[in-house]
Order: sequence, then structure tokens, then C-alpha cells
Amino acid sequence: MSQASVFIGIDVSKNQLDVAVRPHQVSFSVINNDAGIQELVQRCAELKPVAIVLEATGGYENMAALALGAAGLPISVINPRQARDFAKALGKLAKTDKIDAACLAHFAQLLDPLPLPIPTAEQEKLSSLTTRRRQLVEMITMEKNRREHAPPQILSHIQRHIAWLQAELKQLERQIDDFIKKTPMWQEKLKILKSIPGIGVVTSSILLAELPELGVLDNKKLASLVGVAPFNHDSGKFKGRRRIKGGRKVVRDKLYMATLVATRWNPVINEYYQKLLQAGKLKKVALVACLHKLLNIMNTLLKKKSLWQPNLSSQTS
Repeated sequence: MSQASVFIGIDVSKNQLDVAVRPHQVSFSVINNDAGIQELVQRCAELKPVAIVLEATGGYENMAALALGAAGLPISVINPRQARDFAKALGKLAKTDKIDAACLAHFAQLLDPLPLPIPTAEQEKLSSLTTRRRQLVEMITMEKNRREHAPPQILSHIQRHIAWLQAELKQLERQIDDFIKKTPMWQEKLKILKSIPGIGVVTSSILLAELPELGVLDNKKLASLVGVAPFNHDSGKFKGRRRIKGGRKVVRDKLYMATLVATRWNPVINEYYQKLLQAGKLKKVALVACLHKLLNIMNTLLKKKSLWQPNLSSQTS
């Protein structure tokens, strides 16, 4: 890596983007709107950076990340906790937008973050639809919980609201299904995923929207991306319990529920689950291992463009 290599960190807020450039020690700010982002892309392109790092900020980073990616710039979006831990490790206890931008530029220089795959317009739309579906499911669950202890005078109101939400959910699921059917590439992937026992339409649509790397990356990188690669927790002679963390929580949560189904109805996953339990593994540990295996199976089948075959899938590590 040459001395001239440029690294950029961008701190994102609702109204402003603060930019720091290493090793030039240059900083500037733009407004977080169309005109400001256009200026940001132009200035970043002129600098020819090796890496650009933004911190995920509740969606306020999306427009800038997509614009930078569309311009062919090496953009990465990292977890806020990861960014803050890095700043603390540098001894940067104070927190301002300029300090955060400088820390992100330093992060880009030292840690070589993985570039963000830029979603297509269709993928962005599917992601928004599946996100809205998740929100509706959460609202229905909350209303059902309220119904349990509701006084008679508001019970009918809650019932009407649940019925309305359920109708909206059905309509949205039809919209998601129709949208996927319009894209030939998604039709093929959907057919492969649905052929796997335990994977339904809802899980498949979330995977298509939130995990475009499925069928592209190798199994280890994909597991790390989703957050199902166990981390060691050892010190000296102490051997702690392995844990999973980070990654794409929405994908991991949905796959966990799909794995629960697969342990009953998928012969390969069921056999693997029972084997782990007989070896003395805790149920949750066994489920996470099965989730990992199920993810590997999906990844392998999509790479080979092959439908589910128990003999083939049982050979997937």
C-alpha cells in the first residue's frame, strides 16, 4: 500500500455529513440532501480513496452510501458499536462529529473493511416491503398482548385494529410474492430456497432482500456476515462458551425460526440436531449449529443452481 493511498471516514447525522480524509488530515462537511451528496460523491471521486467508511445511523446513511457505491467508490457501512469500540481503543473518549469522522477514516486505513455490495433498485424495494411486513407482524403481536389484559371498553377497538393489521399483512405478502415473480433471477432463487424443507416464502423473500451475498460468498465469509460464526471466549486455561454476535440480525432471527421448523421436517437438519443433542450439546447450541448448517446448504444449492437433494445437502459442512 503506497503512501499516497487515501482513506475517508464520514460521520452521518440527519442534516449533515462530516468528512475526514487520511493521511491528508483534510476535513469538510456537506448537507445530507441530494445536492450535498452529489458534492460529496464528486469530491470523494477526485480523491480516489482506497476505502470509505460510514457508520450505520438509523437509515440516515443510506442515500450517501448508495450514491457513493453507484459511483464505483469502495464504500463500507459498519456497526456503530464497532466504530465506538475502535475510537475508545485509540483513546478518543470525547465524541463530536469531526472526531467521529476522523476515527472512521483511521478505521478505514488500519482495518481494510469489506466493501458494501450496492443493492439494485429492485432489491431496495423488496427490502422496504419485507421491512414493512416485519413491522406489521410486530404490531399484531403487541396488540394481541394488550388484548390479554384489556378492559371491556377498549377490547373491541383492539380487535378491530388486529383485524385491520392482519388484512394489511395479507395484502402486503401478496405484493411481495407478485414482486418476486416479476424478476426471473429471483424466481429461480426462490424455487431453490423453497425446495429446502423448513424454508418458506417469507424466509426466502427476506434472504433475497437482506442477504444478496447468498450463493456468492464462501461459507465462512457468509457465516461471519450473518453473525453465526461462533467467537471464542478463552483466557489461559479457562475455556468459555462460544458465542455468536454482530452480523445481520434480521436475517439471523428469521433463519433461527426457520431452523426450528427444519429440526422437525428437514431430514438432514433433524439428523444433525439429534446427533448434537446425543453428544450432550445444549439445545440452543445445537440449534445454532443447525442454523449454520442450513445456511451452508442454501449457499451451496444457490451456487450450483440445484434443487434440494438430501444426499447432496448432507455432504455440506
